[in-house]
Amino acid sequence: MKPQRILLADDHQMFLEGLERLLRKDFEIVGSAQSGPELVRLAGECNPDLIITDWSMPELCGLDAVKEIRKGGQDPKCIILTMHEDPTYASEAIESGVHGYVLKRAATSELVSAIEEALSGGCWISPALAAKIIRSKSQDGSNESEEAAPEAALSDRQVRILRSLVEGKIAKEIAGDLGISRKTVEYHKYKMMNQLKLGSTAELIRFAVQNGLDS
Repeated sequence: MKPQRILLADDHQMFLEGLERLLRKDFEIVGSAQSGPELVRLAGECNPDLIITDWSMPELCGLDAVKEIRKGGQDPKCIILTMHEDPTYASEAIESGVHGYVLKRAATSELVSAIEEALSGGCWISPALAAKIIRSKSQDGSNESEEAAPEAALSDRQVRILRSLVEGKIAKEIAGDLGISRKTVEYHKYKMMNQLKLGSTAELIRFAVQNGLDS
């Protein structure tokens, strides 16, 4: 199978070099950028399958750079790899359509799993942040779906799968935890999306966050 093409962006050269060493065995690194405008330019030249970018970038933040890339007609998957542990950053990123939000301190243990989940159409949030997001949403009362009743609409197994997605687990891990096949996990995931009229795993996770479903 042809390696997935990944474009990296961070304003620290040494960190970029470390990322390349971590990922180049399994993925094709097609370029690296050290500013937002450079990321936009390289994306146009390299046509990556996935972008991994820091939030804080010179001239144009990583998230805004990705928005510019999408305005230009490209639609690569995107993972934000950042030091920002404020749940408002993660919520904004997920609501903007990124496929992962990984803390730099957890990159070694989480990034490859986040990439695999993003490339398969899922969404990864560092588990340490997922709990903060849920607490933040619960405290500020920002439940946008008052009519939705997750426990009533979903089976016990579906709720367990949904909570595992919020924790940042991929389908293979969830299957192992629940003693079911990966295909069964995917079946329930897409059944939930259909039941709740949601279009992606990211929207499922957002639904869980908004409705206070934690583990």
